[in-house]
Amino acid sequence: MTVPRLIGSITPAAPVATASELLVLLPSLGTTTAVWDGVVAELSRALPHVRILRVDLPGHGASPSTREPFGIADLAEATLRIVDELGGGRFHVAGISLGGTIALELAATHPERLLSLALFCSGSRIGDADGWAERGAEVRRSGTASLVTGSAARWYAPGYLENNPNGQGARGLGTLVEVDDESYALCTDALGGFDRTSSLGGIEVDALLVSGEYDQVTTTASMRAVAEAMPRARFAELAGASHLAPLEKPAEAASLLIGLVHAAGDPSSAAPYDTGMAVRRAVLGDAHVDAALGAITPETAAFQDFITRYAWGEIWARTQLSRRERSIATLAALVTGGHEAEIRMHVRAALRNGLSRNDIGEVILHTALYAGLPSANAALAIMRAVFAESDDPESGDDSSHAGD
Repeated sequence: MTVPRLIGSITPAAPVATASELLVLLPSLGTTTAVWDGVVAELSRALPHVRILRVDLPGHGASPSTREPFGIADLAEATLRIVDELGGGRFHVAGISLGGTIALELAATHPERLLSLALFCSGSRIGDADGWAERGAEVRRSGTASLVTGSAARWYAPGYLENNPNGQGARGLGTLVEVDDESYALCTDALGGFDRTSSLGGIEVDALLVSGEYDQVTTTASMRAVAEAMPRARFAELAGASHLAPLEKPAEAASLLIGLVHAAGDPSSAAPYDTGMAVRRAVLGDAHVDAALGAITPETAAFQDFITRYAWGEIWARTQLSRRERSIATLAALVTGGHEAEIRMHVRAALRNGLSRNDIGEVILHTALYAGLPSANAALAIMRAVFAESDDPESGDDSSHAGD
């Protein structure tokens, strides 16, 4: 086995004084760092104190092809070498599918180097050795172009390509054809030999595991089981996504990553206001927050500063509850209090924090037992209106109640 040479790209391209943490993003087999483009656009706005390093797999994107066998442990070592070239130290790491196995290997073998770990559509073992051997043989025989049809079905949720004919999905399939055939096959060999299932109970790193609702490769059930086996992991499912969930749902994936980075990062790396603003944007969305900030008057400026620092920078940034759990508690409290404007806002926030539409309806149903039917009925009407607006791209974001 050899350690292949990998190439990474950094965002921002030049060091900045406030960029005191590093987040490493690793792609899936058959894709390049471009799979993270939508997520990075969100992260760059919300995490000004974090530099983002994206690394290509062997023979993918900017990384050179190889003809020497390697394992997942070798890819983890190659990733560490790039980080050390940038100054070393501890870092956050997130990976999709194969990239997730590299991240998990880092957590198992170099836990002292990690601030946090995120696995998207990945696991402690993906598939089986025979299946990967068959995939590798096919590529060696017919090239990666032979995988396009099967990859389209695995990678994307039903209707995604049809609804985004000129978007990232189609470009991703085009990129697959450009991947070096032997390097791809060697990646399948590495996946066939990877199994960290027995190590999960000893991984003490703050972790996030995210599945796609329609993913048949790394299913919701399999990823939830991995999360339950890890002492400090939490689980989320991205509705309407499949195996490339961060590409299909970049805003939602970024929101989850932002929460993890803030919860697990160095508290001194960002001022309380900056932390609060990043969390606030992650939970409520840029449109809502921009409307709130644009409406500031001399009389309301102190209040806006207060909620940013304390509601978002202190309470919502705490690690004792996940963002998803905080959304559940918030919705229940708002329904009980009859705070209808805030219910609308936090239904949207709950969707961003990983609750499905059914989850939100269930929270309101449960709250009806204790808050009363009229309050729950009013909340359900608001919920339906928000869902209808979400289904209508022309409706925009009603930010008329932008105080929070």
